[in-house]
Amino acid sequence: MPQNNKPAKPGKKSGLQKLRPNILWMYVLIFGFLGIIFFSDRSTLTRQLESFNDFEELVEKGAIEKIEVLRNKKEAIGTLTKEATQAEFTDAERNGSTAQGKVTVKFGDSQTFENEIKQWEADGFFSGKVSYDDASDYSSLLWGFGPILLLILFWVFFMRKMGRGSDSGVFSVGKSKARVFDKDNDQKVTFKDVAGLHEAKTEIEEIVEFLKNPSRYTDLGGKIPKGALLVGPPGTGKTMLAKAVAGEANVPFFSMSGSDFVEMFVGVGASRVRDLFRQAKEKSPCIVFIDEIDAVGRARGKNANMGANDERENTLNQLLTEMDGFGSNSGVIILAATNRADILDKALLRAGRFDRQIYVDLPDLNDRVEIFNVHLRNKKIEPELDVDLLARQTPGFSGADIANVCNEAALIAARNNKKMIERQDFIDAVDRIIGGLEKRSKILTDEEKRAIAIHEAGHATVSWHLKYANPLIKVTIVPRGKALGAAWYLPEERQIVPQQALLDEICSTLGGRAAEELFLGHISTGAANDLERVTKQAYAMVVYYGMSDKIPNISYYDSTGQAYGFSKPYSEDRAEAIDREVSRIISEQYERAKDLLRAKADGHGELADVLIAREVIFTEDVEKIFGKRQWTSRTEEILRAKEAETPPPFIPENPTEEPEQGNQDANN
Repeated sequence: MPQNNKPAKPGKKSGLQKLRPNILWMYVLIFGFLGIIFFSDRSTLTRQLESFNDFEELVEKGAIEKIEVLRNKKEAIGTLTKEATQAEFTDAERNGSTAQGKVTVKFGDSQTFENEIKQWEADGFFSGKVSYDDASDYSSLLWGFGPILLLILFWVFFMRKMGRGSDSGVFSVGKSKARVFDKDNDQKVTFKDVAGLHEAKTEIEEIVEFLKNPSRYTDLGGKIPKGALLVGPPGTGKTMLAKAVAGEANVPFFSMSGSDFVEMFVGVGASRVRDLFRQAKEKSPCIVFIDEIDAVGRARGKNANMGANDERENTLNQLLTEMDGFGSNSGVIILAATNRADILDKALLRAGRFDRQIYVDLPDLNDRVEIFNVHLRNKKIEPELDVDLLARQTPGFSGADIANVCNEAALIAARNNKKMIERQDFIDAVDRIIGGLEKRSKILTDEEKRAIAIHEAGHATVSWHLKYANPLIKVTIVPRGKALGAAWYLPEERQIVPQQALLDEICSTLGGRAAEELFLGHISTGAANDLERVTKQAYAMVVYYGMSDKIPNISYYDSTGQAYGFSKPYSEDRAEAIDREVSRIISEQYERAKDLLRAKADGHGELADVLIAREVIFTEDVEKIFGKRQWTSRTEEILRAKEAETPPPFIPENPTEEPEQGNQDANN
């Protein structure tokens, strides 16, 4: 949102207009002085003569054509003829200069010297080319006192600037750098401009209602929360939501980053905090928004290895004091945003400061549909574009990621000289963002292509026959980014992930390595990323989720982020047991993938051959070989329930068993 800069009143000069003439005069003085230093007499060749006899000898030879007498300095300057200049000065001394040389000589008595000059004139040496100067040498005075004069002028200019109280002066170091968006700004952001985030908007609407009608709460003795902390991953719309609150409430909005408080000067951060809250109280009711508050609100003395930052801690202390300093009903509400709430100081999160923590999560399926509709408003898209399909293909994408997808799709369509953006452009944009740029120019041998096809067909074959595996979208052996091939899936957005789903995912990920071993007779480095993923997931199952028969129901994960005193809260024996369990889980799923590939060897081979011939295959091609999957994906169930406006039915793990009444997990 642009800052609302009010125009200057007619007839009244702004600070910049007042400052401009002074700056102009400073430039004139500085460049004038530099011109005198660097350009005066730069083309003159001058030599000091040791005695008056040398000067007299030059005069008698006719080498001097003009004399200037400086009576106060008792010095004479003689200008040499062009011939004498070449004779008296070497080529190195002239250095290409075409100027006439000069010689200077000191004399004792002025009257005696002038009588000598008159005699030379009578003898016809100069024919009246003699000048006399009784004034002092101004150039020497300028050389001596010029720098001092410049310093004095600069100091006067600097002090006058500070005296005017300019915002850019040295006295304004402790001033707040907050940008103010007042209620008269035309470019306001409202909740209509923020797609999705329904739960967050519902929770924050109470703040808007208080700013619009505070008596509704204060008459009953209620106290509005002093502050609300917006927490969530980057790009989810925390800053946009804060601006929407200001737009809906129609109150001044102070926006500032946490890093704006921290400076190298001692006490500047605390001074800026005081100035910010002083301005906020003057414009009450208003909203103060501090973005990336973790830059100044990090826990004090949390990590001894990093050392203490006294200036940052003093700024935090002042912020804590100011949040307690004004009354509960003063009308100043603090909003802050961070994606690292776990490292914030506990005193900042206590009741009376940031009373509420509003979690701004990544958008779900319905939210992504709304976000796509917002970003597609001003774009030329094909009429039959399925926005629901785009939302299903972008799980885990934030609002900023979706905006990037729409922009990338427009660029791809323009690159292909299309009149409108088509479905394939969006799919290519998603592939481009996730996998990287397609590299069809990369040269691969037939043997390498076959190895990649067998590997990717292994992923597709195994995942197609696993209940909880993510639905397959397409398989490609075209290099993209760092990958030589890829199997693209539509991830299921499960709220609760059963253990079997994690095991099916590990098995599907190992399908490529298993296919290499079975059908090529050797393994390769192509499964490096697959092995990294399954190792992390297996350790998460054992260490975080307690999904192990040997180490059941124990989690070594600290979600609060406070366990900094130790890095491994278990013994060496337990570490060995964890390693054995992880190895067992991965080995079992690897053998499971090989068994499944042996059973579907013919279909796998046919799938690999089609992949080599066409390079890219889709779900329909896999269905022709293996038949339709017998399991309905969770996404399809949600869409059906959405159409019928009824919740999806409960399906037990074993359809033949009825769930026990009164013994279901409360989380379900």
